[in-house]
Amino acid sequence: MKKIRLALITGGTSNEREVALSGAAAVEAALNPEAYIITRYDAASDIPRLITDRHAIDFAFLVVHGENGEDGRLQGLLDLLHIPYQGSGVLGSALACNKLAAKEIFFSKGLLTPRWETFDRFTPELEALLSEKIGLPLVIKPAHGGSSLGMSIVHEKKDILKACELCLSCGPQGLAEPYIRGRELTCAVWGDDPVEALPVIEIRPGKEFAFFDYTAKYTPGATEEICPAPIPPDTALKVQKAAVLAHKSLYCEGYSRSDFILRDEELYILETNTLPGMTKTSLLPLAARTAGIPFPKLIDGLIQLRLKKGRLQG
Repeated sequence: MKKIRLALITGGTSNEREVALSGAAAVEAALNPEAYIITRYDAASDIPRLITDRHAIDFAFLVVHGENGEDGRLQGLLDLLHIPYQGSGVLGSALACNKLAAKEIFFSKGLLTPRWETFDRFTPELEALLSEKIGLPLVIKPAHGGSSLGMSIVHEKKDILKACELCLSCGPQGLAEPYIRGRELTCAVWGDDPVEALPVIEIRPGKEFAFFDYTAKYTPGATEEICPAPIPPDTALKVQKAAVLAHKSLYCEGYSRSDFILRDEELYILETNTLPGMTKTSLLPLAARTAGIPFPKLIDGLIQLRLKKGRLQG
C-alpha cells in the first residue's frame, strides 16, 4: 500500500504557537509510519517551502491556531495549491474564528448566546456603556483567537480599562458580554454525513482560577475535565444537538468543538473551534477516547474523511 505523503503544518505566528507545536508533536507520534511519510512545516517560516513541495504532498494535517492558521487564510492557500486538508474550509474557518460573525449566526439560528458589545479602542464613554448596558460582572475578550488569551472577567468598573488594554493587545477588536455563572460544558462533533456528536465534557477549573484560562487549559492537573459530563441525559442531548447545529450553521466541515455555559435550564453557546487542540490535555482527544476512539484512530479518521470526500467530489 502506497504511503500518504503528509505535510504536518504547525507553529505559526499567533500567540497560540506553543500550543500548536505541542499538539503537532502528539499528532506526529500517533501517525503510523507504515502508512504516512511525514514532513513538518512551520506556518511562520516554511510557507515558501510548502509551495515548492506542493506536488510531493498528498495531504496536509493542520495543527495551528488563531490568526493565519485557523481563520481561513491557510486553508485558502492549500485550496489554491490543490492540497487536501482536514477540517473546515475557508468559509467555515473564517466564520468560526470571528466571534462576532459566529454570535450573529448563532442568534439567527435560535441558539442562545450572551448579548454583546464590540469595541476597537478604549474611551470613557465605552466604560460607561459597558458597565451600564452589559452590567457587572462582564467578560472582555478579543474578537478573534482562542485559548482564552486576552480574556478577563471584570467585577468592578475601575478594572474595565485594564481588561480592554489586555484584550486589544491581542487583536484589533474586542468583545464584551455579561459574565454568566454556570457549568462550563464543551461538545465536539465529527463526520460530514451524518455529523456525529461526541460525549459532552464538563470543565471544572481549579479553585485558584477565575475561569478556564490559558494556564488552566494547558497545565496538567489544573482543571478537572469530566467525560461524560455528569448531567441528565436530556441535557446532554440538548448540548449535542446545539453543537451539531452550530457546526452546520457556521459551514464547518469534518469536525469542530463548541463551548457552552449551562445555567439552570438555559444553555448558552460561547464559540465554536474548527481546529480543536491536540495536546495531551486537550478536550477533543478526551471526548473521542470516551467514545471508544483512540487518538491514532481519530487522527487517521479525520484524514480519511477528507480524502473520501475528495474522491466522492471527483
